[in-house]
Amino acid sequence: MRRLILALTILVALFSAIAYNSNTIRSLFEDLISEYYQIITTTSQDIKLPTANTNLAVLSSLPSTNSLQHMNVAKSTMSKALSHAMITPHRSGARGHSDHGWLNTYHSFSFANWFNPNFTHFGSLRVLNEDRVKANSGFPTHPHRDFEIFSYIISGELTHRDSMLKKGAEGAQSDKFYRMHRGDVQFTTGGTGIAHSEQNEHNKDTVHFLQIWAIPWKRGLTPRYHTRHFDEEKKRQGFVPMLSPLKGGIDATRQQEQAAEATIDGTIPIHSDFVMSAGIIAPQAKFEWVVGANATENPHRKLYIHLPMTKGGKAKIRLDGREEVYNEGDGAFVDDVRAGDKLSVESVGEAEAEVVLLDTA
Repeated sequence: MRRLILALTILVALFSAIAYNSNTIRSLFEDLISEYYQIITTTSQDIKLPTANTNLAVLSSLPSTNSLQHMNVAKSTMSKALSHAMITPHRSGARGHSDHGWLNTYHSFSFANWFNPNFTHFGSLRVLNEDRVKANSGFPTHPHRDFEIFSYIISGELTHRDSMLKKGAEGAQSDKFYRMHRGDVQFTTGGTGIAHSEQNEHNKDTVHFLQIWAIPWKRGLTPRYHTRHFDEEKKRQGFVPMLSPLKGGIDATRQQEQAAEATIDGTIPIHSDFVMSAGIIAPQAKFEWVVGANATENPHRKLYIHLPMTKGGKAKIRLDGREEVYNEGDGAFVDDVRAGDKLSVESVGEAEAEVVLLDTA
């Protein structure tokens, strides 16, 4: 009799739960996932990342029964390669923005008059500004110190000129004077102090470029410039490394500093455990990046992915086979990865996606 009463009680409870609606059960699971993401988010020591969005579209479509089993299936399909990695979007709308007329600029990290304590740096990555400078204007002579600073030209023309060179008397193009165009990267080691200008001296065209700053592995370095062009077609075949650590690392000799050889052949040497690369991914195509590029020292890595605003909103990407879609102007923090891991970047928009990838310790 007791067994019969117990069985009837279980049946009543079961039907009551079904009648109550599956949203309650789903809510419990979402709360559990939310707490999990909040816990792992607080483990980042370098930057306060925003809590991951836990309103997963996959969960909203699942039936209430066997929820745990379906959650495991969803997890395996959303994270095909880097299940241990935490990937957090940095949406374009969360960036700082200023329009000065001659300069229209977006700040992925705190810069100038815009400060957000959640976006101060990520590893040694300190600044990523997406700038548009109108014709016959630009940044007049200004100093830099103790930062590694580089400009990635997307379109237009930008003239870099050392402060010691007078306009009209520069001579041939060199590291101290260079009219940069699409595909060029200009690099400055601020070190003990250096001054230069960056002007758009074109008569009509706006220049669109990224300005990126990295924290060097030590202060008081010898100031220096580098400028290099990177082939467009190679970027359409895969990620092309552009910057990699100076050979010799933090303990590089004077001779190694003068030789200025990078760990990866054909790249610009940087005084940081840092690699920059870029790729142009056709719609529905996928590129893969090997974390650390077999060139870095610290096996514990972080990646920052940026999708510049180049195609009027038609370029979109996905990372690591996950459902999150990134639009132009968006970035992504990829944390808890190790050297040798492989990150896939898939173009899922109507237009090709020009992706900049920054690999830092």
